[in-house]
Amino acid sequence: MPLRSFHLLAVSAGLLAAACAAQAQTQAPLPAMHGEGAVRWACGGIGSDESTAMRAAMASHPLSLLFARADGAYLASVDVQIQGAASARLRAGGPVCLIDLPAGKYTVQATLEGVTRSQSVTVGGGPRTLDFRF
Repeated sequence: MPLRSFHLLAVSAGLLAAACAAQAQTQAPLPAMHGEGAVRWACGGIGSDESTAMRAAMASHPLSLLFARADGAYLASVDVQIQGAASARLRAGGPVCLIDLPAGKYTVQATLEGVTRSQSVTVGGGPRTLDFRF
């Protein structure tokens, strides 16, 4: 291999490695999972890096919850009650919650500033997302 081709190959490999490292650094870690009985959850999404990481992880959890105002502004500090095949109460520390729970039928209530929204969902067979707008 001529020296010039080898040099170009080495530079290209270096640029690719730098790009991969930069991408890995921008991927924010997910918040820690918490649990109550058979239900485990992680809520977050504050900041664009964590929001991107949380949204990417939604496909890996049976249920995801999104919280926003009617105008699309994200919300945090939403009280959540999950009732059904398993139950839990939590306070969402961000606009996205990743929920791991057994397959079954559930009612999810989200309360913000005295306003409660309720949705029913069947979990199992693929990830589901509930969008709560206040």
